[in-house]
Amino acid sequence: MVRSESPDLWWKAVYADAPITTQWDDGEYTGAGKGRMPTSSSSMPTMVFSMLSALDVEAGNRVLEIGTGTGWNAALLCRRLGDQNVVTVEIDAAVAQEARSRLLAADFDPEVVVGDGSVGYGLRSPYDRIIATASVGAIPSQWIGQAHPGAVIVAPWGPVYGGEAVARLVVDEDGVAQGQFIGSSAFMRLRQQRKHLPPTGQFLAPKKWPAGAAKSKTALSPDDVGDWICMFAIGVQVPDLFCRVDWGEDGSYRLWLFDTGVTSWATADYVKGRAEFEVAQAGPRNLWEQLEGAYGWWHQQGRPGFERFGLTTRGGPFREVWLDDPNNPVPVRKDR
Repeated sequence: MVRSESPDLWWKAVYADAPITTQWDDGEYTGAGKGRMPTSSSSMPTMVFSMLSALDVEAGNRVLEIGTGTGWNAALLCRRLGDQNVVTVEIDAAVAQEARSRLLAADFDPEVVVGDGSVGYGLRSPYDRIIATASVGAIPSQWIGQAHPGAVIVAPWGPVYGGEAVARLVVDEDGVAQGQFIGSSAFMRLRQQRKHLPPTGQFLAPKKWPAGAAKSKTALSPDDVGDWICMFAIGVQVPDLFCRVDWGEDGSYRLWLFDTGVTSWATADYVKGRAEFEVAQAGPRNLWEQLEGAYGWWHQQGRPGFERFGLTTRGGPFREVWLDDPNNPVPVRKDR
């Protein structure tokens, strides 16, 4: 949508409480309509404000923003803290240039850096606050290393399987970042942490389903394990699990489960109105049983929402998700 061609619709879209995709396919798609994958956006206003509220900036704070996007979030930070206290990093040079132009037109002049946000920006560190507008599966150790003790990091985090929430972490003197999740989110992944998952054919080739898999039935409906929070709870407990869906007729579908190590797979077939569902499993791990166990644990805890979970990390893959208290870690299922 071009503002000069449809000004009323443009303003309506801008002020709607909804995200607006501003780039597709890392800029490779520039035509009308949608590309394959959204890669930059203007976030939903309520999400922007809730994350800035969690960031809880104070006068004089120096802030590092990961993901400049349109520049709107950086402008809000500049308005609160002054241009000299805001550094924003954007990996896409074209997106960064457009944001810089918008910011200058609005009389804001933060330091806009074209670079890899996963490594932060050490030249202006240490920071009092760090905020990411792209999701991660691992908090980069550089963010923690570039933070003052007592600094706050606000970032969307989620496991491979799915589900995601905004974490508010505080960095301590020992370089440990810890805190609770503040609510559900669904951000584009940081480019350096995008999921590159093996294709389905790699698990079955040269055979076709059911490829000699062991068959069974389950009373747990695939429809009961698809909510965002449920996927989060499952993914935290089975960190290398991922899924795909093949849709059939009349709302039926096949839920596929895989492990990133390409050792095992499972399927569960959903048919509306049934009380039992066909399951097939192959490989050394019974992935459907691991999913059932993870779902069972979440259900036994009272089906907790995102706000009851927390995260402890030193950066990188070393992390621990907990429920209610850091001394109550969520179990990680390694059974086969």
